[in-house]
Amino acid sequence: MDKFQCAHASATDWQEAAQMCLQQLGKTDEATLGFLYVTDTLSEQVPDILNYFKQHTKLLYWVGAVGIGICSVNTEYFDMPAIAVMLGDFPEDSFSIFSTDNKKLNNFSRIHQSWCNIQKPIFALVHGDPHNKQMTKLIFEMSERLDDGFLVGGLSSARQQPVQIANAVCDGGLSGVLFSKRINVITQLTQGCAPLGPRHEITESTNNIIVRIDDRPALDVFKEDIGTELAADLDKIAGNIFAALPILGSDIGDYLVRNIIGIDPKHKLLAIGDKLTAGMPIMFTHRQPDLAKKDFIKMLKTLKRRLKGQKPKGGFYHSCVGRGKSLFGNNSEEVKMIQDILGDFPMIGFFANGEIYYQRLYGYSGIVTLFLDYHPTNTTNTISSPPPNNILKS
Repeated sequence: MDKFQCAHASATDWQEAAQMCLQQLGKTDEATLGFLYVTDTLSEQVPDILNYFKQHTKLLYWVGAVGIGICSVNTEYFDMPAIAVMLGDFPEDSFSIFSTDNKKLNNFSRIHQSWCNIQKPIFALVHGDPHNKQMTKLIFEMSERLDDGFLVGGLSSARQQPVQIANAVCDGGLSGVLFSKRINVITQLTQGCAPLGPRHEITESTNNIIVRIDDRPALDVFKEDIGTELAADLDKIAGNIFAALPILGSDIGDYLVRNIIGIDPKHKLLAIGDKLTAGMPIMFTHRQPDLAKKDFIKMLKTLKRRLKGQKPKGGFYHSCVGRGKSLFGNNSEEVKMIQDILGDFPMIGFFANGEIYYQRLYGYSGIVTLFLDYHPTNTTNTISSPPPNNILKS
């Protein structure tokens, strides 16, 4: 796995963009696995785009997704027809492509168990359907099937058809590619929101509705944390203030950001985009570009230290649709920071409707994943990441 090739292009029609990508890629004889991200303006053409690349590269194995935005080296594409593609020359026995049904992983074991028993995969690049209400459960169960395997990726995002690619176009469930333990990877996550106040405890809730926090009306606690100005005009919180669910046992202060989807001033209730139970911790956070940029740069510098002078062979960036141009501006600043700190290497990615990291579904976050030198006889854990719960060690 010494060579990755990436290309990206935008054009008025998909054929022109695909042809431009092929010209950038050049010879593709050594590649064994393709990664393909397409903007949602081309959702209906994804089957044709995939077939085009299969025919012209002779590659059989492909994974990918549709995104409202996609990215590659120093470039982000939003609201325009665009394609980003990357090829890798992985040994053919070092990866296995999968897709699941809508709710369960029953077929996964039947199809992939033999390969898993031999290759012991502990890392997977995955994509999911944002319409699947069981997605959080599917992600966790997939990690468990891989013996606490580390998943990275995101939920496809689109205004109409949020499809995925797993050798063919698919949707509804979870799909992606499993990698053998011989594949050496490092990955890390950055949060896009910062805490506003202290950690609290949910003392009464029903499904996704919070009734009481710290044994007080939920809305009273919320207003105290966000301050008097926002509390006086709750219409201003949309897109700026979020709930955060701290991860129990995390020694790095990790939390899952969730949207606030409803407020009941009369009964002082809050509704958020996740199921809740009494006893769960909760915080409130706000989205601020300067803080998000600071955390992103800190994460990238940490990755650079952990590279110990190695140059990435290739990489992915999976970010939230709530980041990108809406948080950092229209000049592709988010992906440019990656290249500024980590250097120039082949990379593609997309802006997701939820980001997958380890065995959880995050929001408003960014995930950098880097492929390093291939170890043909490696028998140790090749995932290097600060783990949310101290399960995986660098």
